[in-house]
Amino acid sequence: MMSEELKKAMNDQLVAEVYSAYMYWSMASYLHGQDYPGMAHWMEAQAKEELSHAARIYNYLIDRGVKVSMAAVEAPPVEWDSPLHVMENVLEHEKKVTAMIHNLVDIAINEKDYATNRFLSWFVEEQVEEESSAHAILARMKKLGDDVQGLIMLDNEMASRKPLYHILPKD
Repeated sequence: MMSEELKKAMNDQLVAEVYSAYMYWSMASYLHGQDYPGMAHWMEAQAKEELSHAARIYNYLIDRGVKVSMAAVEAPPVEWDSPLHVMENVLEHEKKVTAMIHNLVDIAINEKDYATNRFLSWFVEEQVEEESSAHAILARMKKLGDDVQGLIMLDNEMASRKPLYHILPKD
């Protein structure tokens, strides 16, 4: 049986994953407005992945007989200074999510909830990929600086991204 502390933390993580999708959609909207459709597409693909993460947690909680608590989702920012600023926020956000996942693992380990610890291992690995991807794009953007040609090339490259988890679990 899952402890009350872990139930709450898992429900909070579900809300955080939905917030992440909102944030990425907000970033996409901003980037569309700045005429970077490829970067916007990348953010939209990221939003789809975040919703699939929320669905994984939802399904896991249901499978464990845990009541899912639907909490309000905070509104994300809507403006940034530049595409570079957007990617800085992406990396910062993913680091925050990583810390939240690690906290969940710590709770599961402390409570000897082996099933939840194993379930969370997928998220631990996923966060390595999330941070690595954001860091790589951010590093390229920093190298490009104000080089419009380079940013257009990067924008075109980012347009080819496909969401990795476009089908939600248990469909």
